[in-house]
Amino acid sequence: MTKKAILVLEDGSAYPGYGFGAETDAYGEVVFNTSMIGYQEILTDPSYAGQIVMPTYPLIGNYGINQQDFESKKIRVRGFAVREECLEPNHYLKNQTIHEYLAEGGIPGIYGLDTRAITRKLRSAGVMKGILAIEKTAEQALTELKKLPDYGSIDFVKQVSTEAAYQWEPGGDAPLYKIVVLDYGLKYNILRILRRMGCSVTVVPCTASDKEILALKPDGVLLSPGPGDPALLDYYVKTVKQLVGKKPIMGICLGEQLIARAFGASTFKLKFGHRGGNHPVKSLADGRVYITAQNHGYSVDPDTVKNGLEVTHINLNDGTVEGLRHKELPIFCIQYHSEASPGPLDSTYLFEQFLEMVKKEK
Repeated sequence: MTKKAILVLEDGSAYPGYGFGAETDAYGEVVFNTSMIGYQEILTDPSYAGQIVMPTYPLIGNYGINQQDFESKKIRVRGFAVREECLEPNHYLKNQTIHEYLAEGGIPGIYGLDTRAITRKLRSAGVMKGILAIEKTAEQALTELKKLPDYGSIDFVKQVSTEAAYQWEPGGDAPLYKIVVLDYGLKYNILRILRRMGCSVTVVPCTASDKEILALKPDGVLLSPGPGDPALLDYYVKTVKQLVGKKPIMGICLGEQLIARAFGASTFKLKFGHRGGNHPVKSLADGRVYITAQNHGYSVDPDTVKNGLEVTHINLNDGTVEGLRHKELPIFCIQYHSEASPGPLDSTYLFEQFLEMVKKEK
C-alpha cells in the first residue's frame, strides 16, 4: 500500500504527498531542476550529494531506468520529490521503474506534491534544508530536521570521490593524449567524451597529491565537477596551485571554483542555484549565446578575479560568472557542464578546445 509522506522545509512549510522508492526518511538541501528529461542522470550525478532534488517537470519516470544513462555507480541524491510518478513506463531500453530503482538504492521519493508552489518558495526565499518523512506529522518532521547539520557545513567531495585511481576503458589504439581527471564528483560522460576523442583517461581520487598526479605523466589535467561549498575545500586548492604552470588544466563547475580560489578569488552561495538544461550563457569573446546544462549552488565573485585570470562567460539570467581563463598560462574553466547529461550538447566543443591546448603545450 502507498504510504503517506511529507516534505517539510526548515521554515516550517509542509507539503503532503505519498511515498515511493525506499520506505525511509531523508534530509538535505532542497533544490529544483528545470530539465524536462534526464532524471536518471540527475539521480546519479554526484554533484547532488546531500540534496533532495525536485524536478519542475511534472511527470517523472515515464521512460523508466536503463543500463546506459548512469553518471556514477549509484544514486547520489538524498531524496526525490516529484509531482507525478509514472507507474507504467514505456521505452525499449527500460529494465526498471523509477520506484524499483529508488527502492533498490535505499533512497526515498515523494509524489503528489505541488512542485510549482515549492519552486516559487525556493526562488523567493532561497534554497533551504528539508526533510522527506514517511508517516510522520509536520511537527514531528520539523523537530527532527532542526537537529540535523546544514548542507554548507559538510565536505561531500570526500563522500563521492573514487577511493582508488582507475583507467576508463583501457586498451584500444594508441592514445592521442594522456589525460588525468581529478574526481571531485565527476560524471561518466566526461570520461566517455574524452575517450571518444582518442584520449587515455585516468581518474584519481580528490586526495591525490600533485606529485602523484605528475608521476602519471599526463599531457593535461581536468578538474571535475562536484558537490558542496568550495570554501571548505582549500586543501584541494593547494594541489591545484601546485599543478599550475606544469600542465594544461581544464576545470568544470566545482573545478572552476577551485581554480578561481587557487588564484585568490572568492566564492559565494547563490540564492537558489542553477540546475537544469536550459540556462543561457554568453561568450564575451564573440557574443555568442549557448544554452547550457548546469548544476551548482555556488559562484565565483567577479570582483575578486585576479592574478592573470579573466572572465570569459557570463550567465544571461543573473550576470554571474560562467567561465574563466588565464591570460598567459594554459588554463581555462567553465561553471556549466560541457558534458551535459542531461541537457544540450552545444558545449562539447570545449573538450576539443582543451585538447587543442594540450596539443600546443605538448
